[in-house]
Order: sequence, then structure tokens, then C-alpha cells
Amino acid sequence: MSRLTGQNILLGITAGVAAYKTPALVRALRAEGAEINVVMSANAHKFVTPTALQAVSGRPVRDDLWDPNAEASMGHIELARWADQILIAPATANCVAALAQGQAYDLLSTLCLATDARVLIAPAMNQGMYLHPATQRNLATLKTFGYVVIDPDHGEQACGEFGPGRLPDPNDLIAALDQPTLADQAVSVLQDLNVMITAGPTREAIDPVRFISNHSSGVQGLSLAEVANAAGARVTLIAGPGVPACSAEISRYDVTSAMDMHAIVHELLADIDLFIGVAAVADYRVAQAAAQKIKKHTSSDEHLDLRLIENPDIIASVVDSAHEPVVVGFAAETQDTLKHAREKRLRKGLHAIVVNDVSDASIGFNSPDNATTFICDNEEVFFERQSKQEMANKLLQQIAETLGTELATRKSGHLKSE
Repeated sequence: MSRLTGQNILLGITAGVAAYKTPALVRALRAEGAEINVVMSANAHKFVTPTALQAVSGRPVRDDLWDPNAEASMGHIELARWADQILIAPATANCVAALAQGQAYDLLSTLCLATDARVLIAPAMNQGMYLHPATQRNLATLKTFGYVVIDPDHGEQACGEFGPGRLPDPNDLIAALDQPTLADQAVSVLQDLNVMITAGPTREAIDPVRFISNHSSGVQGLSLAEVANAAGARVTLIAGPGVPACSAEISRYDVTSAMDMHAIVHELLADIDLFIGVAAVADYRVAQAAAQKIKKHTSSDEHLDLRLIENPDIIASVVDSAHEPVVVGFAAETQDTLKHAREKRLRKGLHAIVVNDVSDASIGFNSPDNATTFICDNEEVFFERQSKQEMANKLLQQIAETLGTELATRKSGHLKSE
């Protein structure tokens, strides 16, 4: 039996050429046992008719926020509550931009603001529009809201161009809907826990203009923070430079250097039950950063010597602290990944470590995807390549299953103290 059997799926259709494919998608979803409500944008009618969608869904199609009959019972709120998942397919560039800005200008956008259901976005548009920095920024923003963005297919488009922007086949969209969300058991473990997550790079100043850093985007740490927050944990995010925006419920502290991160972590550590160190913290800093911009030498001496000193090991210092939270570390390796990660976990006394191979550009820094191995005392679990948001679900599920006893002890301790 499909996991979609008996689920309430709200299909949002916006005004893209690919809207003509949606009756087949509705049929396929009903074949999986899902209940379907369709909500259309006003201009989606130009590509597919409500009559066709009503015929295949078995329900009236909604397209008007101001429908007096529906709104008499606050129909937009009822639909938002009815849905187990919302899939917007196709999602136009305009739809993506409006959702990223939190607009509520029609029934579909209002539903997305009002719902606590899982929301999936399937962008479909001209390849130039899809690749435009504004669209990519908006999609990244939606991911910080916890939305699942389904990558478009590559291929020939209706306009004759070739590239990313085609709506995936119904089977691929159904597979995205069929992805498990964080299980109830994991939610029960994480709920009411105090969780601290570090994310992103650090920057170590050379002078007021230059710094030493790395390619970390912070997206994996941010995704973990969002999933933990959605599960009911009280989340503190310590974010290095460039980490995207997070949900308002998350307590966020922005830092620049490793020393900054070390200081704020220990300032806030006292009540933390679970510490997840995802940040790519610089191992070294310049011993004495220059007060003014360093100028090029005009002599024949064409090199510059910088003396580096070691930064404090933040995650090891958390393990050694008197507060004794459950500690999960991350390791970004380029060779002998499992060997180095196993050694690092034992050397630092971590409850578990997550390792990925950043030499692979498809899952390395600044990639939307990741592939990891979770390592603890008694098991090693490999998670194949998937989006960093889905990876966050899988990793927190694994943490809850593997370290649930220790976390439950922490939770019961601070709940009694309250």
C-alpha cells in the first residue's frame, strides 16, 4: 500500500504551459489512493480547464479567494487545515516570488501562509527564468521556510530552448510526495528539547579587507535547524557568514570568526540537550590581523608570510563542558572519509558523527544535495544523495532512533526542573 493512501493532497496549479499535464497527475495521485482538492490561479485557466480537473479529481475546483459561498465557512482556512500535503505544480516564477515574499494575493498563496502542512514546489518555466538569480534566491528562501523544492527536468521546452525548467513526470512528483517526513517517534524525542546547531563557515581576518574562509553555504545546518524546529524543539542556530534566513521561531545568533562562535556557543550552552556541530569552522586564524590593508610590496620580494595559530576546537570544548549535552559532529573529508571520521569521533568523544565527501562537487560545499554516513558506537548508516532538506529529515530521524535514550534522559531532567 502506498503511503499516499488516504492522504489529503491539495494540488495548486499556476499559469505555466505545463499546467496542461495536471489532469494526468491528478489521475495518478488518485490511483495511489490519495484524496485530491485542486486550487488554480486565475490565469491557469488559460492552459487547463476547471471542468477537466473536476472530472478527474471528483471534487469542485477552487480558484477564487472571494467565493461568497465558500468563504461563508472560511473555506480557505478549511482547505489549509484539510491538506496533509500541498503540491504546487507547475509553480511559475511569479508564484515562487510571491510565496518567497509571503504574499497572500489569491486563494493558493493564502493557503500556503495559513497551512501547517508539508508544502512541495515544482518550478516549471523557461530555462532562463529558472536560472535567473532572483528565481534561485526565491527558491532558496522557500527552502528556509521548510518547503520542499522539486528540481525541474532538463530538456527541450515549449519555447524551443533547451535546459532546466520542465515539469517532472507525474511518477517523479508522486515520489516526492511519498518521501517520508519526520516520523512520530522522532518528533516525540525532539519535542521540547533544547537544541543548538552551528552552521556555515567562519572568517578569519587577515586585514580589514581580506580573510581566510571556506566554501560552506550553511544550508545543511540551516535545514537541520528548520526540521528540528518543526518537530517542536527549541532551536538555537549559531550562524556563520552567508547562512540564509531562518524561521522566526528559531533563536539565531550571527557570528563571523571561530572565536566569536566559540564564545557564543559557551555563553548559551547551559540548558542545551542536543548540540549538532555542522559549521565548517576554520582550524587556524592569523596570529595578528593587520589594522590596515596590507599593500603589495614594490620590492623584488613577491611573497607574504602569515603566521597562523590554532583556533579552539568548539565541538571538543562542548564535549568537555560541565553541561554534558548529547553531541553530534560533522566531518567534511576529501579522502579516506570513513577512516578519518571514525578517528575524529573517538578522539573527541562524540556520541555520533556525520561525514560527507566534499571532494565530490555534486554533494560538496554549495551543492543543493548531500550524501552522508552517520557513525556511532554500534552502527554506520549511509544516506544516498538527496536534497539537504531531505537529508536533514533522515539525519534527525537517525539521531532520534540511535540517541533517543540519552535525549529522553536529558528531556526528563530539564522538564522536572521546570
